[in-house]
Formats: sequence, C-alpha cells, structure tokens
Amino acid sequence: MTAANRTSPTLTVVVPVYNEGDALRGFLPELTEACANNGWELIVVDDGSTDDTWSVLSGLAGRPYARVARHKVNRGYGGALKTGLLMTSSSHVVTVDGDGQHSVSDIGRVFEFAVEQEADLVIGDRGRSLYSGRIRFIGKALIRAFTRLLMRLPIHDLNSGFKLYRTDLVQRYLPLCPDSMAFSDVIALAFMSQKRLVKEVPITVHKRTTGSSSIGISTAVETAIEILNMVVLFNPLRVFLPLAVACVGAGVLWGLRFVLMGRGVSTASLLAIILGALAFMIGLIASQLSAIRMAMLEVPRVEGPRQGEIEDA
Repeated sequence: MTAANRTSPTLTVVVPVYNEGDALRGFLPELTEACANNGWELIVVDDGSTDDTWSVLSGLAGRPYARVARHKVNRGYGGALKTGLLMTSSSHVVTVDGDGQHSVSDIGRVFEFAVEQEADLVIGDRGRSLYSGRIRFIGKALIRAFTRLLMRLPIHDLNSGFKLYRTDLVQRYLPLCPDSMAFSDVIALAFMSQKRLVKEVPITVHKRTTGSSSIGISTAVETAIEILNMVVLFNPLRVFLPLAVACVGAGVLWGLRFVLMGRGVSTASLLAIILGALAFMIGLIASQLSAIRMAMLEVPRVEGPRQGEIEDA
C-alpha cells in the first residue's frame, strides 16, 4: 500500500459492531485484505461490546489502513455509525454490518457504480434475502407503506445497512439522525428529501451464522416515529395539510345537516373547522422553519467525536 493511499484513501469502509466477536473472526480477514489491496481505509467501531469483540479488533492496531474506535458505553447502531462516519476523510464512504452478512466483493462494484453514476447515495438492495421471517417481512412492508403515504419513495430496501455515501453530504446530515436502528431509514430519507441522487443496486447477502438479530417490534415502531419526524422536518405540509382538510371537511359535513334542518350551527362542526384551521397554520409555520433548517444544512459543518468519548486504537 502506497503512502498516497494511506493519506488519501479513495474509499472508507465503516463497520459498526456490538458483541460480534465470532462473526468478526469469519469475515474480518477477507475485509482487511480487500482494503489493503484496494487502498481503502477501514474503520471499525466497537459500540461498547461486552464479549471479546475488542480483543479481536485489537489485532488491527498498527495496520496503516485500519482504525479502530471503541465506545465506553453502548450508544446504539446509529451512534456507532456516526462515530465512524465522522472519522472518515475520503470522498466516499460505505457502511456494512458487523454480522458478516454483507459480501465484501460487492463493495468495489457498488463504489464503481456510484462514481460512474455520480450518485450521492447508493443503497444495497438485499432483494428476497431481506425476508428472513414472516414478522420481519410484515414489519418492513408496513414501514415502506407508511413511508409512501408521507413521501415519494423511489427505492425498495430503505433500511439496508449497506449504503455508500458521498462523505461530505452524509456528515452534513448526521445531526438529523438518531442513534438507534432507525438511522438507516432516516439517513436515506434525508438524502431524498434534499433532492440528492439516490440509487439502488442489488447486493449479495449471506445467512447469519452467529448470534441473532436485535430487530423487533419496538424497532419498527421507533422507526415509524422517526420517519414521521423526518417528514415533518422536511415537508411538514405533507402531514398538516391533509389533517387540516380532513378536519374542515368533517366539520362541514357534520354541520351541514344541522343547518339544513334549521337547527343552527353545530358546536362539534365549529370545533372541527377551527382545529383544521389551526393545523393549517401550524403547517405553514413549520414549513418556514423547515426552509430555514434546510438552508442551514447547505452550509458544511462537521464535528467529530469529542475528546474522551471514544477510545481510538
């Protein structure tokens, strides 16, 4: 590996891990070899693991292409990704899960696709492999349906952990993202809401051989709430305008029969119409705040982890 590659890598691979000691032993050698051969930088973030993950990662210390960071406490999947992404200095960065399910051979192919298409974000579509169980299938389908109700969704696998970003853009949008598993969905919505070029390509996913997934019903509920927050942040009228129309429409329809019967105006219909007007006004104010926030996002501002928050090996 040349000195130029060490100082100016073309691509950084960020891997968040939590209690994945066994999985790392399986795929880390292949990943480190690919990074060394291609001039990529490797950043692995141990999110406060309680097993032997840190001892496995300690073997990377001293390698010119690898950096290892460790959270003293568990912050969550999104928190680990934020740390790794903020440590990145290359023009592009790709995130892969630490359970070994993503194929190392896909990284170079997706990177070439992103450069060729000048894409701001490329999402690895897991296809049928993402349907690992009936409950997870239903949960993912409901999240996609809920998202499509709120905004146009041109991609299929919204919460894929395999994503390749333009580094300057993903670092700019990190303050909008949660530290939880919902990070994958929210960061993709941030790119789409800001009219960035988002592409999707199929990738290979291996069956998980160690451990178990931590994704459950609570994760789906949290993700839905975060998606709603993102839509309110970037396009609040998409939420408040239908609510206003529904309230006013219900008030008019309910009160119309009382007027036709000569019984005056219904108190309930007046209340519904007033609520509709309030929802519309709140939507307008939220739209102005959203415009200000989006203008602020256009100003690059990157803050790395504060000193003492992580251990860097």
